[in-house]
Amino acid sequence: MRPAIKSNPKKDYAKIYNLFSLSLTSLPEKYIREYKFSPIRQWKIDFFFPRSQLAIEIEGGAWIQGRHNRASSFIADMEKYNEMAKSRIYLMRFTPEQVEKGEALIEIEKWFMTGMC
Repeated sequence: MRPAIKSNPKKDYAKIYNLFSLSLTSLPEKYIREYKFSPIRQWKIDFFFPRSQLAIEIEGGAWIQGRHNRASSFIADMEKYNEMAKSRIYLMRFTPEQVEKGEALIEIEKWFMTGMC
């Protein structure tokens, strides 16, 4: 039996991030990619809208026990997200699948339409 061909998740995620970046240009505010929000830690936000204080995180590995699902990384993410909350940063989290299906963009558009920004 022939083994299944495995794709490179990092390469796939890079493609998803790039396509998502293009789709975000339709929104009413410009974003910053890989924004460092903490002067103390090297934490980055995948996509950040500075005027409205909206952070978008794409959480990979939900189904494959990826980095975000390991106990130490899960705890580190909680620390990062709590620090974001203390900085009054709104957070929306999505899987790569939600990005590919367009669900993430729809939810972000809804957020902008609510007048939160």
